[in-house]
Amino acid sequence: MADVRCGFFVEKKKRFCKMIVARGKVFCGEHATMEEGGSRRIPCPLDPKHTVSENKLEKHLKKCNSREKEKPVYYVENINSGSADGETLHQVSLSERSRTELQSLLDKLKTAVTGLRCDVEDSVLSHPVLQEELNNPKNGDSAHKHLKQQSSLLGHLEALGLLGRGRCFVEFGAGRGKLSHWIHEALKTRDHLQTCDDLQLLLVERCSTRFKVDGKHQDTGVQFERLQVDIQHLDLSKVQLLRQRRLPLVGVGKHLCGAATDLALRCLLETPGLREEGEPPSKRLKTSEPESADAAALLESSPGPDSGPGPVLGLAVALCCHHRCEWRHYVGQQFFLQNGLGAADFSAFCRMSSWATCGLRPTNRDGPPQGGTNQRGDVEEHDPAEGTDAVSGFLLADEREQVGRLCKRLIDGGRLDFLKTKGFNSKLTHYVNSQVTLENVLLTAVPSN
Repeated sequence: MADVRCGFFVEKKKRFCKMIVARGKVFCGEHATMEEGGSRRIPCPLDPKHTVSENKLEKHLKKCNSREKEKPVYYVENINSGSADGETLHQVSLSERSRTELQSLLDKLKTAVTGLRCDVEDSVLSHPVLQEELNNPKNGDSAHKHLKQQSSLLGHLEALGLLGRGRCFVEFGAGRGKLSHWIHEALKTRDHLQTCDDLQLLLVERCSTRFKVDGKHQDTGVQFERLQVDIQHLDLSKVQLLRQRRLPLVGVGKHLCGAATDLALRCLLETPGLREEGEPPSKRLKTSEPESADAAALLESSPGPDSGPGPVLGLAVALCCHHRCEWRHYVGQQFFLQNGLGAADFSAFCRMSSWATCGLRPTNRDGPPQGGTNQRGDVEEHDPAEGTDAVSGFLLADEREQVGRLCKRLIDGGRLDFLKTKGFNSKLTHYVNSQVTLENVLLTAVPSN
């Protein structure tokens, strides 16, 4: 017997609801109120995005996916947030600022970036493991763009000596886990592995994600683990997977929006137990020596489940959405203060950074905006900046775009300074062409020694 679909006509979509109904029913649970004698449905008090039968509310609250769940051991509230002390900011949109204020901000920006050593070099790399997928005609434009970014990310990990066995890759903002998938495929292909007891992949994502790819690797012998937690509250030293073998850590991320980058840096480099105070970063393991003495020593010296995770070997994070950065989480606060800038300036520069990627439509590029700033079509899935950050008549569109880039580089300059204080050599790289994505800057870092 064929499934019977709901009889409710969705006016907005000009079609009937596609939900399957229970036997003998005309409407699905969501539209059951249309049925005579049906129980009244009300918004769920835990999450108003879905409804529940009023007479089944008490039962529903006990099993609703939005109910408060017991926090895992690695959840430590605001451990990576940064200090809550300091000035309380009153957010002011750019459109509310006078021409004089905007010019003053521009002068401060130009002074701050003068002599700033954070040039972005072009280095588009690739990795052979993705070549077959890149040549697959079934992949559309969007999929092709993501594959190019993943290929270049793996190429940079390889060039830095970070892509190898004997380590744990921590993917921040993992989403479906495609980057970890390709890291595993690259190592499996090169080393002809069926099992990888000395390879771990830890995926961190705060949202529940559909179509995850890490489930495909459960039978390969590789340790894949997914943590559904905000990076802001993640204590890596309490993650059981990392405490088992104490493998060195490599942080990766493809488009960590705004403050998530700063939270990830704090999570990796400021978590107690990842590296003792004053202890220099561990020597990097060379990719060409997967069975090196360093790797063997690290594996043999695993102290057991009561010890903390291993040292940080390096990181490679694709940056984006600087307009979503927050002063409290920002790791470059000291850098800003040393340059005579404060939280208010930081907030303004974050807003101005959106000019680099959210320009005007081609027909209006050199004229006043009509109805606010329009997001460009190639900004992918990133969150757009607020329309209130559009300003009329202040600089030409190309000049605003350049100012936006300077703001991004200044914010990233603070991150480079933070990494330097932690004993890492870091740099910024255009890892893909701007035609692939406007957010095409990769932050990489390896220990100085």
